[in-house]
Amino acid sequence: MFTSLSLTTAGIAGIAATANAAPETGTAAHTAHAAYSMPGMPGMPASTQASGDDPDGDGYIMANPPVTGVTPSMDVPPQAYFHEFQAKCAPTHTAPDDPIVYPGQPGKSHDHTFMGNTTTNANTTAASLETGNTTCLAPGDKSAYWMPSLFKGDQKILPDGVQTIYYKAGVTDYRSVRPFPKGLRFVVGSPMQSKEEFKNLKGTVEGWECGDSFKNYDFPASCPDRRDVQLNLRLQAPSCWDGIHLDTPDHKSHMAYPVAGGANYNSCPADHPVALPMIEFKMAWPVNGDMSQVRLASGAGYSFHYDFMNAWDTATLDAMVTHCIKGGLQCDPHGYDENHPDKGAVLDGNYRLP
Repeated sequence: MFTSLSLTTAGIAGIAATANAAPETGTAAHTAHAAYSMPGMPGMPASTQASGDDPDGDGYIMANPPVTGVTPSMDVPPQAYFHEFQAKCAPTHTAPDDPIVYPGQPGKSHDHTFMGNTTTNANTTAASLETGNTTCLAPGDKSAYWMPSLFKGDQKILPDGVQTIYYKAGVTDYRSVRPFPKGLRFVVGSPMQSKEEFKNLKGTVEGWECGDSFKNYDFPASCPDRRDVQLNLRLQAPSCWDGIHLDTPDHKSHMAYPVAGGANYNSCPADHPVALPMIEFKMAWPVNGDMSQVRLASGAGYSFHYDFMNAWDTATLDAMVTHCIKGGLQCDPHGYDENHPDKGAVLDGNYRLP
């Protein structure tokens, strides 16, 4: 039975980075902000602490420049079953920090397991991520990904090696998807959500899975006690952006899930018109057998949530989105679709732009 996993980058070397200039921040006074709500997304504590990316501590971080004048696409694109690529990132460290919910307040959060950028901590900013290394296969992905740590009894269990993070089209017109703006951040789900809220969250796929057991919205009582059985979870993020804010006080209201438009058509709502990649966490923990002592640092299994702060190299992310998502392909971390070898790859053998 699996009971532990040492923190490892699974052979992925950290790539030394050259510090880049800090991204621009909004200069307009925060005089008026639209009131947003996201159905099915339970609330988060509002940030009231000043931080490097939010000097006045009001919780709003403005996009500079904003993306305006966008109308959600209702066009019908050419048929393409896939429009995605994979990021592969290993765990880096754990800490009771959360630079989105509790910026500048080390130790205030429940324990998190961090992936991707190796420097993520309570004082992380968009600029600091630029100078960090990454455990993602693509050195251009210096983004920070984190989620509540998982325990079995008092033993912390880390995800099993390199994890898959999908970047997909959440809208029907996959050609309308744009890359994330640098510094965008959000929280998916909530540690305060109920079991029913987790079940009904638009991003919930099959709940907790192990062996032949799925659609569990809390941890199953037991999983087959075999080495090939792990505890799995997939959770999709909202992918429609308001075009104005890189963050809002609840860390959710600037994002929304696509809405159904009939005939299996999904598009962004009018108040969040900018289609971005849909992130899907696909996590695997090496734990099985008796699950009665399994818990998250945030509580029960239905308290699962995750955080994302974008720090992709702009050119690399743009190339991956254009080739794989807008191109209607099913790409691996190189940006290569083995079913369409004639389309070539985006990244070279070292996962860098040529």
